[in-house]
Amino acid sequence: MLNLGFDKLLWLMTQELWDLRRSILDGRYDDALVIVDELELMSRKSYIRNIRSFLIRLIIHLIKNQVEQRLTNSWVASIKGSILEIQDLNLQDNKTSHYVKQGEWEDLLDAAYDAAIDPASAEIFDGLYTPKRLQAMVEKTLIMSVGKDFLNLTYTNSQKSLPGAVDEMLSELPGGQEWQEGK
Repeated sequence: MLNLGFDKLLWLMTQELWDLRRSILDGRYDDALVIVDELELMSRKSYIRNIRSFLIRLIIHLIKNQVEQRLTNSWVASIKGSILEIQDLNLQDNKTSHYVKQGEWEDLLDAAYDAAIDPASAEIFDGLYTPKRLQAMVEKTLIMSVGKDFLNLTYTNSQKSLPGAVDEMLSELPGGQEWQEGK
């Protein structure tokens, strides 16, 4: 179901809602509960898929930063935008629960890292390194650690204070001081 297009997913959800309505009207409550569970799973997968795309963008820019040892305004905007979107997407409608709990990022980060290598290799030094060569150059554990640190900010900061906390962390990255000073 993860590879479904949006239109097909929408059609499936509409069909599930129709089946849910019919089950309730017919008094088939066990069937209705199964449908509710399926709808919840589809919704969660959709949120996770969106979070994953922003996580990949974050990792691409962290890889670029590590290899090129600099930080540009464009990269800052992408990193900050990714973290803000992840915070927004990860917070469930009840505003107290998260789709991805604080200690559950390892697998998502690992998959995002793998997905980020190819696009990062095309961008770093104008595509100087092949994905395989780039992967050998990058310190993955450091990327994962920095990624987790940024993600942890989404749990400890409000939407209002998160941009400042991200800026503070960005200043600690290679080239961060120069970026902050406008050099």
